[in-house]
Amino acid sequence: MADPLSLLARRLSPAFAAVAGAEVDPVVRPSEHADAQVNGALALAKTLGKSPRDVVALVLEHAGDMSDVCSDMQVAGPGFVNVVFTDRFLAEQLSLAMRDSLLGVAPVDSKRKFVVDYSAPNVAKEMHVGHLRSTIIGDALVRMLSFVGHEVVRENHIGDWGTPFGMLIEHLVDLGEADAAHELGVGDLDGFYKEARRKFDADDTFKERARTRVVALQGGDEDTLHLWKTLVSESTKYFNHVYGLLDVLLTDDDLAGESKYNTLLPEVVQRLSRLKMLVESDGAEVVFPEGYTNRDGDPLPLIIRKGDGGYNYATTDLACVIDRVEKIGADVSLYVVGAPQAQHLQMIESVSRAAGWLSDNSAMVHVAFGSVLGADRKMLKSRSGDAVKLASLLEEAVDRANRAITEKNPEMADAQREEAARMIGIGAVKYSDLSSDRVKDYVFDWDRMLSFEGNTAPYLQYAHARICSIFRRADIRREAVRTVVPTLDAPQERALTLRLLQFDSALWDALDKYSPHRLCTYLYELASEFTTFYEHCPVLRADSEELRDSRLFLCDSTARIMNAGLSVLGIRAPEMM
Repeated sequence: MADPLSLLARRLSPAFAAVAGAEVDPVVRPSEHADAQVNGALALAKTLGKSPRDVVALVLEHAGDMSDVCSDMQVAGPGFVNVVFTDRFLAEQLSLAMRDSLLGVAPVDSKRKFVVDYSAPNVAKEMHVGHLRSTIIGDALVRMLSFVGHEVVRENHIGDWGTPFGMLIEHLVDLGEADAAHELGVGDLDGFYKEARRKFDADDTFKERARTRVVALQGGDEDTLHLWKTLVSESTKYFNHVYGLLDVLLTDDDLAGESKYNTLLPEVVQRLSRLKMLVESDGAEVVFPEGYTNRDGDPLPLIIRKGDGGYNYATTDLACVIDRVEKIGADVSLYVVGAPQAQHLQMIESVSRAAGWLSDNSAMVHVAFGSVLGADRKMLKSRSGDAVKLASLLEEAVDRANRAITEKNPEMADAQREEAARMIGIGAVKYSDLSSDRVKDYVFDWDRMLSFEGNTAPYLQYAHARICSIFRRADIRREAVRTVVPTLDAPQERALTLRLLQFDSALWDALDKYSPHRLCTYLYELASEFTTFYEHCPVLRADSEELRDSRLFLCDSTARIMNAGLSVLGIRAPEMM
């Protein structure tokens, strides 16, 4: 743990405990007037019936000599303490952090197993911009959780089962398996689906064939299952193409389609029946979770089995809970799913806890997110009015980035420019999403997200590339300065060091709230702090070799944390651009 605020809190905790007779949070926060401010005495004073300043005096007396950490501790206002850290303490902490494989980030105290449910496209349908947020946010959370040491299981809960597959399989039969596979293989999944739907709506004979085919599929007919697997296989190839463009971690091994849980659906019914939780309502078997009502105040049901014997989405989601807890052993299940699913997931959790499938030690967390909007602040659509296809959007991002790099650096070699364009274009799309508070909608704006100024991926990536160029110009290996303990004579050096040491708290703050935008904010502040440092503190033209190496150490530290921070967001940091 390298964050000086956390270290100060840990150092003061015994003193607060001695005064309070119990553990008390020292409440150490950043301050505009000093490096840190200790506010814990304000609340403790009320408990003890003393003035905050008297409590502070007692705490400082118990704390003893703090000169190895603090150069100044001033009691101010009603009873808080303004703290200034010693330059030596900050320099040593940064040096220690840079020798650490996690760059000063504290690893998890107690390792837990997380199952992260995200992306979830539908077979025989193209991924559109609506899948963007789930995929990007989920991928970032997977990376962050893994970085600090948790065990993470990725689950891509694709829609690969249900009544639509009757019409899709029959359309495949009409086309011929080879021709259908080719049509799906070139990425025209929407065309395939729309044509199947058109035939289903217009042709009663086709409609009857489709319904018969659903029965055969659910009954395990071998030929039907073969055709179904063709649909899934060709769609999966398309998904992998998009995931490759988007540079996320999902692979075929992470697929957990609705079909996976088929054999568990009757067991869900049996278990709920044994627990006497099932109720018959209008011919269907339902569960009424406690506390959920409709607009009229009537109990709101989760339909478990329909009147015709078919299962509902709720049944599959309950089967997911059983599988993830009992088979995978999940301590925490994260559902990276749009905000409109909030009530449904709350009801699933309520039933699962009532049934005993989720214990007090098991968490089910809905990582909700808002929508991607167009300039008109309505759902982002293509010019034709359809949902924007994700593959097309990503390809356009790379193309726009390529043009921007060509304008900014026309001398760059073609291969380097294409590689950088991919990093910058995809990074711009990801960062634009991740830097927005996930619970809010955000407006998709090409000009803003690809700008080299402001809180954007290109700005951060350019800061990283600029640091790499410093070492290239000096013909110095970055590793050569990593044993340096920096000197912090200039205020800009000191400010940059303080910001570098906040990587620990910034990452954990983002992770604790499942909110990547908090890490984005930190990285932007770090890049801005570096810019100020670089403008005021000559590096290669420093007054001495010792000072040059000290500042090169700060440059390298910034690049390493910038690269690590972008990496856990799923964004690459080019060394040239």
